[in-house]
Amino acid sequence: MKILIAEDDVANAKFLSKYLSKFGDVVITPDGIAAVDEFVNALEKGELFELVCLDIMMPKIDGYKVLASIRSAERKHGVSRMLRSKVIMTSALDEASFDSNLASDDYDDYICKPIDIMKFNDMLKKLDIIK
Repeated sequence: MKILIAEDDVANAKFLSKYLSKFGDVVITPDGIAAVDEFVNALEKGELFELVCLDIMMPKIDGYKVLASIRSAERKHGVSRMLRSKVIMTSALDEASFDSNLASDDYDDYICKPIDIMKFNDMLKKLDIIK
């Protein structure tokens, strides 16, 4: 499984990478532009990230715009809704501050930081990323 972590906070990126690396190959990007570039480059090689952990507040472009770019790239490359990447939005914002209208229905789940590993694990199971 290919996993993309778009996270500008080094500690959070390392935490997610360490946990998720047991499930697949992890790529970490420090900002929104790098995340879109990595995603599109993989897609053009015929490699789809099965999971994207996407921080909302990142430098250069925010997670909402990255999400829109990811979904646009998938449509452009003919990736069906059933096969598209699972996207978990992450943020230090609490759920009341999360603007789901900006993300529309293009994300699969949302989790607040600091990430509760048990809740995150349950989320991965619910999304059928892990067993």
